[in-house]
Amino acid sequence: MVRREIREEIEQQFLAKGATVSSGAGNRNRPEDPDPMRTAFERDRDRILHSTAFRRLAGKTQVFIFPNDHQRTRLTHALEVSQVATAVSRAVGLNVALTEAIALGHDCGHGPGGHASEDAFSIFLAKGYDHAVWGADHTLENLNLCLETLDGIRNHSWSRPQPFTYEGAVVSFADRIAYCAHDLEDAIKAEVVSSASIPEAVTCVTGATRSGQLSYFISDMVQTILHAGEVAMSPTAAAALGELRKFNYDNIYMRPDSLEQSETVIKILSMLVQYYIENPKEINGNSPFDPDDGPSDLITASIGYVSGMTDRFAFQKAVDMLGLDPLSLPKGIDLTHR
Repeated sequence: MVRREIREEIEQQFLAKGATVSSGAGNRNRPEDPDPMRTAFERDRDRILHSTAFRRLAGKTQVFIFPNDHQRTRLTHALEVSQVATAVSRAVGLNVALTEAIALGHDCGHGPGGHASEDAFSIFLAKGYDHAVWGADHTLENLNLCLETLDGIRNHSWSRPQPFTYEGAVVSFADRIAYCAHDLEDAIKAEVVSSASIPEAVTCVTGATRSGQLSYFISDMVQTILHAGEVAMSPTAAAALGELRKFNYDNIYMRPDSLEQSETVIKILSMLVQYYIENPKEINGNSPFDPDDGPSDLITASIGYVSGMTDRFAFQKAVDMLGLDPLSLPKGIDLTHR
């Protein structure tokens, strides 16, 4: 058997300079004994993969609420980010297990209904709700992940400080590459936009297909990292990705139908959080609220419970407990008659 210690020695010998090497049980908040077979970051990846929070991503919005069988969910997005990130990390000699752990866990803090959930939960928090921070500090806290993994999850968003590992930085780029390419593909198939409308500043560099975009951005990152010695893209690739992201924002995320759906999501989720604040005994999360705790803990517990819900569970709760008319719920895009 190729034991953990042997593979740790292989990492020391063959990973690139600056890559994050694993050692023993890893750098964790709560000490534990090392695993005989798995490195610390392989253990993190497995814990995330088998977690309830990860499984629930299958029922959470990526772009379109109530996605059909062929549209992305948060779960398929996480898997696609993992593919992009590990392709880069493997090619440049970084720690693939750490990269994969960060990628699989990076969106576990997302609530139902897409990014609108962050606006809903921010109403109750002085510092606002950031899915990246919440995922690392609350959703996945019980897994006792390595601090390097948590840092990559906490700081994968570009609005956050850059992760302190190269692997975390790769995931941050991979997240943007993946959602830009895949969200566009879903929107084209849903006839929200057409491939002919993609800006020439993008297509002349990457082509108009998802496979061409991924291939170009991954190859560019690998070559740029190898030549520059830092996690980055070439100016040409960065400009093309920026144009693609702007196109998606203008034509997919910020289109009138999407904004209307977001307003509905914010209204429903904020009502649910308020309901659980007023009825704490109905919170059924992994860390049930103790009525003797302070009000800030009650808010945290209520947000934690609602943020863990899938789209269907949350909106059904709104009907069952808040008395909302099912016709007032967000609507998915019906492709059956297209």
